[in-house]
Amino acid sequence: MTDRPKVLATRLMPEAVETRFHSEFAAISNPDDRPLDSDAVVAGATGCRGIICSPTEKMDADTIARLPESVEILATFSVGCDHIDLNAAKARGLIVTNTPDVLTDATADTTILCLLGAARMAQDSERILRQGKWGRWAPRDMLGVHMSGKRLGIVGMGRIGQAVARRAQGFGMTVLYHNRRPLNAPDDQGATFYADAADMLPHCDFLALTCPLTPETHHWLNAERIALLPDGAVVANTARGPVLVDDALIDALKSGKVFAAGLDVFTGEPKLDPRYLDLPNVFLLPHIGSATVETRNDMGFRCLDNLAAHFSGRPLPSRVV
Repeated sequence: MTDRPKVLATRLMPEAVETRFHSEFAAISNPDDRPLDSDAVVAGATGCRGIICSPTEKMDADTIARLPESVEILATFSVGCDHIDLNAAKARGLIVTNTPDVLTDATADTTILCLLGAARMAQDSERILRQGKWGRWAPRDMLGVHMSGKRLGIVGMGRIGQAVARRAQGFGMTVLYHNRRPLNAPDDQGATFYADAADMLPHCDFLALTCPLTPETHHWLNAERIALLPDGAVVANTARGPVLVDDALIDALKSGKVFAAGLDVFTGEPKLDPRYLDLPNVFLLPHIGSATVETRNDMGFRCLDNLAAHFSGRPLPSRVV
């Protein structure tokens, strides 16, 4: 074990990943699988050359500054890096890697689940069953809206957005997208590009947020943009919670401007705005976008691949910094 690089994993990874982790590295796991605060991360990294972190650990400038000098690389168990101060990592000379590509399909599936679950009032319908309140069938009960043949706007046409567009075609949807730049065929999936979101939103019966969280996309879906949507639109967010303004979306859900919303991510998660819990027209998921056995295994293996490449002097599969 002495010749194996010492690496801390801040969360307990899937069994297959943990097995490989312990076979290839001097591994320090988190058997209780409790989120570690900054002090615990710094203490646990003593003598470590690498850290596998996750979005539950905020690797801010202060934490990075206090890491032991031995730490060379942060491999995050995620695609997004908004929990890591990349500028602080770069200034310190830390390598940062992530796990792109491997969770595209799982997250795209979850986006369709959010759109369809919201459109068909799935959460409220299940509540009625679980509470024993389904006492009759009536033509006007539990009415949702069709996805089939409708217009879907996608904000953020990266890998996940493109995968959502492909799936939407199976519903016969017309796909529109807003992105930093237009894509060439076939990456655009035949969708129509809008450089200005204000021109796209009035045509969006459904809207899917699949963009990364950046300063430009923070609170992107606000009251002004919601007002541009057709009355009765359906909104799904599988990007990051702060991409939308909770107050604005909740007001629109209450007024009926937005028919329903499907949300897998939230500002301040695992906490969320409690008002969502009382709304019958919200389909809620606890950030399960990548939560399949196959995807979580692939994410863990990508972390290990990055670490192994770094310690052996090979090019890293997915380097961010």
